[in-house]
Amino acid sequence: GEQHFPQGPPLMLLISVQQVQATVVGLLAAVAALLLGAVSREEVDIAKVELLCASSVLTAFLAAFALGVLMICIVIGARKLGVNPDNIATPIAASLGDLITLSILALVSSFFYRHKDNRYLTPLVCLSFAALTPVWVLIAKQSPPIMKILKFGWFPIILAMVISSFGGLILSKTISKQQYKGMAVFTPVVCGVGGNLVAIQTSRISTYLHMWSTPGVLPLQMKKFWPNPCSTFCTSEINSMSARVLLLLVVPGHLIFFYIIYLVQGQSVINSQTFVVLYLLAGLIQVTILLYLAEVMVRLTWHQALDPDNHCIPYLTGLGDLLGTSLLALCFFTDWLLKSKAELGDISELASGPP
Repeated sequence: GEQHFPQGPPLMLLISVQQVQATVVGLLAAVAALLLGAVSREEVDIAKVELLCASSVLTAFLAAFALGVLMICIVIGARKLGVNPDNIATPIAASLGDLITLSILALVSSFFYRHKDNRYLTPLVCLSFAALTPVWVLIAKQSPPIMKILKFGWFPIILAMVISSFGGLILSKTISKQQYKGMAVFTPVVCGVGGNLVAIQTSRISTYLHMWSTPGVLPLQMKKFWPNPCSTFCTSEINSMSARVLLLLVVPGHLIFFYIIYLVQGQSVINSQTFVVLYLLAGLIQVTILLYLAEVMVRLTWHQALDPDNHCIPYLTGLGDLLGTSLLALCFFTDWLLKSKAELGDISELASGPP
């Protein structure tokens, strides 16, 4: 994307806008979890609601701060070394983001659960972060570009969270069924690979536009909002070459992850040839769709003079989660269906055999 910092103390300005977004998104994540629980017809416990809200807000605050500082350091270091930050910062942010967030969430929620008898702790945490929000906004106001992100960057984040929640709902509905055994292990891999690859491609296209064009004006070779899929993957343009390279990484990457999962989980993981083929096919379909949508969405947002990094990556990673979970569920169901038909065929042959 646009790889420069505004005037003034950039670290504090960038972190301030992240903290506002983290506080609001943390609360919304808690609300989303409660709504999903309501859909699943679970009873609502006020103490659990308070614990969930406090855990979400504190986790979002700490994770956003840690990742924000890390990304700024990586981008500055990459630029000094003459390396494209899109190839380093984006995949690190996408992969480490989940790991850091889940680790912090586990620690924070465990702490609050151990002190659940203290009735004032969790409400106090929520109120404290709510009170800090105006302070972060005042800091962000020092920079007009940062304030612009704060004003107009909410919709992509919230919609991405909603889209991802549908993927979580699919997972929660399938994970307990026998035919989907092992799906919980593969879901983070499929969603993570798709999200990482599309985030890299989006960032690269965004950087290309920032370098060779101005917001609101598309280059001549990118005038079409809905390009031919062949032009996305089969031309000699730099973005098309990048898409091909990323697509070629899908199969070997998934095979490596599949082998690691099999080594760790052992016989509890489906390892039939049919499932492996279906699994790889699902990964290819997911990434192909995401890479094409990245090309389309970046063009549309750039035409509207919006920053693709802020407006496209959240949507695409959310769609990656939904697509990945849906396709993976379809893989497990198809594999189970084929096995059931094969077993029925064997039973029929035995039944029709000689007495």
